[in-house]
Parts: sequence; structure tokens; C-alpha cells
Amino acid sequence: MRTVPDSPRLHPVIPLLQFAFLVAFTACVPPSPEVGVLPRQESPSPLTDSSPPFHSPSPLDREIINVRSRLLIVPVAGVSPDQIPDSYLAKRGSRTHNAIDILAPRGTPVLSADEGRVLKLRSNALGGITVYATDPAGRIVYYYAHLERYRGGLAEGAPLGKGDTIGYVGTTGNAPPGVPHLHFQVTVMHVEGKYWAGTPIDPRPFTTPARSSGR
Repeated sequence: MRTVPDSPRLHPVIPLLQFAFLVAFTACVPPSPEVGVLPRQESPSPLTDSSPPFHSPSPLDREIINVRSRLLIVPVAGVSPDQIPDSYLAKRGSRTHNAIDILAPRGTPVLSADEGRVLKLRSNALGGITVYATDPAGRIVYYYAHLERYRGGLAEGAPLGKGDTIGYVGTTGNAPPGVPHLHFQVTVMHVEGKYWAGTPIDPRPFTTPARSSGR
């Protein structure tokens, strides 16, 4: 009678070795990406991020934003912003102009560029007949110079509406006699009461066409 040999029996240690090998092999193989799952994106390091750092606006930047928000009008009747020459940084002897000159025929109405009030009415050798005015908050100073004369009844402390007539274009002060124009300057007053000593700002980028209020 033919006998079938017994199946070889595994040594009891062999299955344990096989399991240990499988675990070690699995740990060495990178996992396949899951279907429908995007690979994880690393957040940019603050040391390698190329975006520019955020800087809060400086006090002067905030004042420029404030002036822009006032929507100033060109303070001479009939003149549009593109008719104003760029004379802000022009040299006047040893000093910088820090203002704009708006040419117009003698007697053309000079208008208040903003709402506010009349601060000072002055006359001197440089500016001739002048007006200092402020915005409603009393921080921005508007200086109008070389006027031919004031509007009748204009007085210090008087309220001003945007477009109100405050005077008329002339050549008083050191303006050339044959070149009537308005010298217009905008400054930010940092010390209360020192209306003549503020930081100048070029108003040309912020001006809108002149429009009279009828007053």
C-alpha cells in the first residue's frame, strides 16, 4: 500500500520572521496618493515668503489721504486741473516753491478750494493781499496769495463753502506785474496756531474742476 508522505511542517519561528519582514518592507515603501486628495501644501515660511511686508501709513501719508478725500476744487473760476502748470518743486532763488501758480486774467474770481473758515487776512511784501483758510477740522491750511482785492464783506472767522468767492486774481506782492495769477499752497498744520509753518502738500493730483457756489 502506497503511503502519502506527511506535509512538511513549518518551524514555529518562521511565520514570525515572515510577519516581521512584511512590516519592515511596508515601512520602506512610500504610500500611494489617495484618489481625489490633493497633496498637502506646506505653508510658506515667514523667512522665505516673497510678498512685501505690510507697513502702516506714516502720519504724512495719512494727511495726504485726508487731503485727497476733501476733493478740492481748482480755486480759480474757469480753470481745469489740466491747465495748471507743474510748478510745485520749482526753484525760487534758494527756496523751493512748494505751491502752484494758477494763471488767469486779472479780476478772475478766486474760489475757496474747500469748506471751512477764514483763518487770517494778511498783506505782506511777498504774497501781497493774502487769505489763510482751513478745512472744517482746522488741520489743513489753504493759502491764497497775490490777490487783487478781497471779496466784499470777507472777514476772519467767516465760514466758507466750497466754491465761495474769497477774492480776485491779481499781481500784488512780488508777482510780476504782467502775469496775474493765484499762488495757492496747501499745508498740514502740526502745531495749533502756527498756520504758516505746516508741512506742504502738492494739491495738483487731488484737484477737481472749479465750480462756483454762486456766493
